[in-house]
Amino acid sequence: MNFYESVRMAFRSLGANKMRSALTMLGIIIGTGAVIALLAVGQGAQLAITSEIQGIGSNLILVFPGQFTQGAGLSASQVALTRADADAIADPLQVPHIAAVAPTVSRSATVTYGGESLTVQIEGTTAEFEFVRNFVAEYGRFIGEGDEAVSARVAVIGSDVADRLIGDRELALGATVRINQIPFQVIGVLEEKGGQGPFGGSADRIVIIPLATAQTRLFPGRFVSQSGRTVDTIYASAVDEASIDMAIDEISWLLRERQGTLASDEDGFTVASQQDILGVFDQITSVLTIFLGAIAGISLLVGGIGIMNIMLVSVTERTREIGIRKAVGARRADVLGQFLIESVVLSVIGGLIGIGFGWGVAAIVDSLGTFTTYVSPQAVILAVGFSMAVGLFFGIYPASRAANLNPIDALHYE
Repeated sequence: MNFYESVRMAFRSLGANKMRSALTMLGIIIGTGAVIALLAVGQGAQLAITSEIQGIGSNLILVFPGQFTQGAGLSASQVALTRADADAIADPLQVPHIAAVAPTVSRSATVTYGGESLTVQIEGTTAEFEFVRNFVAEYGRFIGEGDEAVSARVAVIGSDVADRLIGDRELALGATVRINQIPFQVIGVLEEKGGQGPFGGSADRIVIIPLATAQTRLFPGRFVSQSGRTVDTIYASAVDEASIDMAIDEISWLLRERQGTLASDEDGFTVASQQDILGVFDQITSVLTIFLGAIAGISLLVGGIGIMNIMLVSVTERTREIGIRKAVGARRADVLGQFLIESVVLSVIGGLIGIGFGWGVAAIVDSLGTFTTYVSPQAVILAVGFSMAVGLFFGIYPASRAANLNPIDALHYE
């Protein structure tokens, strides 16, 4: 009953100075809301990246030049990957655990149709790209081996490209678009994937053309080396999930042999599975989320300082009240508990209001489409728990000061 009475008295005391209590809670409200909103952005980005990476292919393995490390990123490589390397990986006698391989070159380019133009990602690749990367033509067809053999100027365009440039996806079939002023005939429109690609850009704002066409006609001279025509990335699909690790080992041994890499030398390439890439991105987004949460936590600390300041003022204003309570038998623990409860009540009410504020901010950001947000129960518990801890911590000094007042001095205080 003493506890409930203390809580009732805390509400009555705070209600006597509504404006001051509201302004004191404002720091906690903003801090809690900021924690929830920023954590929602960080966790939403993590979920979006996870979803995109898991959706880029089935049992996918990526091979690209240079060594990728979590600390230093991608290091430059003096050895390039070539189309011949991709053909060797596709050989079932050399890499038996691979089902399909799609060498790819990627560049940004401007696509025009009529009076409209759009900057898109150009993917020069082979027919296997459709299977390896799960790109399916909604209208028309995907590029084929015949298109690759004759370096045909044909293109399969993303749904966003069709909507923005031509206006109708079905009518886009047969249209002639210009990529860097070179005409290409549209032979297919891809199904809409939605969202952002895991490596930047929209998954629907792409144009796929035959690899040979990209290397010889669209970007001539850019993919030439002494060992043959180079590629940016080799996408490979393992025969099943259980074969991914074995396929990675087979590809690594094959490329080391083809590049003449000594046993003591570092590989000039990286072979990674979806899970490897997902682990790297998870680590990055986790650090980002913690960083955003820490920044928002500073707001809560500032709000806690505000609570301590107001509680010190309250102790000064209520000195005679404290003296009277001690004179009629209140113990030190009673006075200490009373002011601590008032401090925690301020922070809890502010934290609850801050939940709604942060949830609203996250919903607004999500509706704008700039960031994907996700308000997790853990984030709410963390924010409210931290706000309570802040109220308790910053309330200790004012409560101790009130509890240590001499009742005789307090009664004589003017």
